[in-house]
Amino acid sequence: MNALQKEIINTFFQTLEDIKTKKDFEIFFNDFFTSKELDTYTKRLAIAYWLKKKRSVENIKTNLKANLQEIRTVESKLNSKGYKLALKMMEAEEWSNKWAEKIKEFTS
Repeated sequence: MNALQKEIINTFFQTLEDIKTKKDFEIFFNDFFTSKELDTYTKRLAIAYWLKKKRSVENIKTNLKANLQEIRTVESKLNSKGYKLALKMMEAEEWSNKWAEKIKEFTS
């Protein structure tokens, strides 16, 4: 990778870091990625999440319309830093939502 490529990548990452709201992320991703690209990346994340939750391959294939190659590719990367980070963030969000609901029920 040459210096210009590194600078472009760093600028891209800085742009992502500077986006602060979910709405702005949606605008950015919808404009910069095709619907097929967005579907590909979000499906990978869903596959990783469901594999982590011990869903069966058949369940993932059926519900996410994923093929075996997509599932195996994600499965082979589950222990990589990026996937671990994403799954950790998803689990934290899930935990926080669960407790927010419990607190809401308690205070109602």
